[in-house]
Amino acid sequence: MTRMPVLYLSHGAPPLADDAVWTGELARWAADLPKPEAILMVSAHWEEAPLTVSATRRVPLVYDFWGFPQHYYEVRYDAPVAPQLAEDVRKLVPGVQQDEERGLDHGAYVPLVEMFPDADVPVLQMSMPTLEPERLFEVGRSLAPLRDQGVLIIGSGFTTHNLRELSTGADAPPPAWSAEFDDWTDRAVTGGDIDALLDFRGKAPAARIAHPRTEHFAPLFVALGADEAAPSARRAVIDGYWFGLAKRSFQFG
Repeated sequence: MTRMPVLYLSHGAPPLADDAVWTGELARWAADLPKPEAILMVSAHWEEAPLTVSATRRVPLVYDFWGFPQHYYEVRYDAPVAPQLAEDVRKLVPGVQQDEERGLDHGAYVPLVEMFPDADVPVLQMSMPTLEPERLFEVGRSLAPLRDQGVLIIGSGFTTHNLRELSTGADAPPPAWSAEFDDWTDRAVTGGDIDALLDFRGKAPAARIAHPRTEHFAPLFVALGADEAAPSARRAVIDGYWFGLAKRSFQFG
């Protein structure tokens, strides 16, 4: 079985579906990947301790956003459930809980609609039990064996995420704080500077502006941990900006 890569992507808000450039980038990225046996999603929008996995029965999506036009609340993504993956996660990470009412939130289904539009790959979502980089990195290391079972592990966040500082247009030039943090992240990730990334609040330029709260950067640490068990090439697959936020996304392996 093919060893799967690990991804960290910037997932966008529901209007991502209206951005032809970004949706095309995600679709081409997925087309270049081996088809996974299952997908494990770690989204910025689910923090719960202890670590919890989503439903293994068909439940509705979680429309965890407000004030958008009605059609964004009518999106469906009826991927198969993944009970075996849930069991495998429980074997690898002690104390995992199951929430049989929890569906996929927009940090999971918004990019998956673009990347795997046929919804024919089983999907499981996993909560982040903490935002501490070191602990999330260790969770990722525990999950690394799933890659050899054909599981695609995806951390879904946003490389810069400050909604109070959004630019006025989707194609507006990025503010300096976003560009500086994005460049630093790219160099640290592709250069393998894990120590600096784990201390990004102290080491990265404009870190506290780029991430007033760190939940959108946190999925990166799960992805890095899952890669660390067998270090391999790390590369940025998508770059650029959306309303001034860095949509940089990485593939490991």
